[in-house]
Amino acid sequence: MRKTFEHEIQKLKDGILEMGSMVEQAILGSVETLKERDIPRSHAIYDNDELINEKRFEIENAVMIAIATQQPMAHDLRLLASILEVAGELERMGDYAKGIAKINILIGEQPLLKPLVDLPIMAEKCASMLHRALTAFTTEDLDAARAIPAEDDEVDALYTKIYEDLIAFVIKDPKAPKILDRANRLLWAAHNLERVADRVTNICERTIFIATGSMEEIDISDDETSLPQ
Repeated sequence: MRKTFEHEIQKLKDGILEMGSMVEQAILGSVETLKERDIPRSHAIYDNDELINEKRFEIENAVMIAIATQQPMAHDLRLLASILEVAGELERMGDYAKGIAKINILIGEQPLLKPLVDLPIMAEKCASMLHRALTAFTTEDLDAARAIPAEDDEVDALYTKIYEDLIAFVIKDPKAPKILDRANRLLWAAHNLERVADRVTNICERTIFIATGSMEEIDISDDETSLPQ
């Protein structure tokens, strides 16, 4: 029975890693299509979010069956409960990528307010944090789980720089056609990525919970870089 249960747990971990890979690709792809102004590909990313949702439901169903049939205790129960939480976090991150794809669709043929330089860097950083956080989650790597959230400061700094650059463009040419709309759409794309990094921290907290049995809230606030959301 124990060997069967361990096999089921491994399948669930593999499912989380697979779902994480789908989300990583959506995050990177949504920003790439925005940069390249590839509207058809943005439509595809938008539509493919349904696959991420389906993966979440598949994982949740498997977790519920495992709880009902195996009656796990202690560590195993914490792990299964955390897998449910992480699947939800990943689904929400997929929504953020979907939102960036929608921004590109809404912009349409209109030129971007400014070339995208920092936004792709931000996306790469978020995807890297997510990938490593999920690896730490599946291996219960406490050191990594406690270290990764500190990198959120780098994401916040990029968000602040994007915000300041967009404000500078608006101030420089306030009468440009739809300049506020154009600035806001890029700012919302950056905001979505900033939220991805925040949810990575939630995953790291779950890793700590599985391994130690206690919930540690990791403080990632930074008054110098935080902006009204």
